[in-house]
Amino acid sequence: MTNPTLGVGARVALYGESMSELVRSVTTSPFLLQNEVAYLRWRDAKLVDYPQGAAELVVEIRDPRRLSRAEHDEVLRRIRKTNMAVYTSGVGGEADKGIVVALGAALGLNRLDANWLADDDGITSLTINPAGPRPKYIPYTNRPISWHTDGYYNPPQRQIHGLLLHCVEPAATGGQNALLDPEIVYLLLRDENPDFIRALMQADAMTVPPGTNSEGGYRGSAVGPVFSVRPDGNLHMRYTARKRNIEWKDEPAVHEAVSRLRAIYEGDSPFVFRARLESGMGLVSNNVLHDRSGFDDLPSAPRRLIYRARYYDRVSRT
Repeated sequence: MTNPTLGVGARVALYGESMSELVRSVTTSPFLLQNEVAYLRWRDAKLVDYPQGAAELVVEIRDPRRLSRAEHDEVLRRIRKTNMAVYTSGVGGEADKGIVVALGAALGLNRLDANWLADDDGITSLTINPAGPRPKYIPYTNRPISWHTDGYYNPPQRQIHGLLLHCVEPAATGGQNALLDPEIVYLLLRDENPDFIRALMQADAMTVPPGTNSEGGYRGSAVGPVFSVRPDGNLHMRYTARKRNIEWKDEPAVHEAVSRLRAIYEGDSPFVFRARLESGMGLVSNNVLHDRSGFDDLPSAPRRLIYRARYYDRVSRT
């Protein structure tokens, strides 16, 4: 089984790997159900010293535009274990998107996916803006956002593998994120019943019908799996908890798997981490599952402002 989202030729061009490297990475991946021994070895390593709370994700960074070697290594160490890291920094209040550009580049994140309402540089300024088209779309409001991975409505050739959020100004209240490692979701589902994984790896498991995406851009129908294996053997997850304008493959195995997936993040799982980004803080991830609680700004204080960058890359060396 190979990654259903790209042809072999396209994968060679996109990832710069030789054909033999692609074949070896994919066929030996622990995320393929036939590789039980590799999976059990990976599972044991994954769970050893897995963080017990969001505080263990945090790395202190002096300036994200100029990572030291030690800071870089600490960020990578956390992402390798959990697919995410949260950083604090000394650049709170600086409305400089160069912070995002430089930090992303230092971690191998370069190929930006610019959505329709992104700024001209491809980075999105998430803030409440009562003017123009933005108030129609939930990321630009203070309403809660349900669980998802970013870009779930993107076509196969534009899947989002990396996500960087940087907080310039937090909300007065609220705006907390819940975070969940897709590999942990996969592990929990596979341990309970490998048929859940088999169902969610089907190439037509989840369909987002044509229309506008969550940010107002027109899109065609997006059909694909929830779980897939990248050419480098890593796991990719594509998911949304939305109830409307989403079609799940009409078979019992898919519906049961989706129900069990939902139960993981709606329950009291110790693997769900909760963090609120304060000024100068950020999240770097391999597009982990996340939500956002509702929030409120104060008329007398700066509006909540988060810079968001979506990438076609994973964090390098993870």
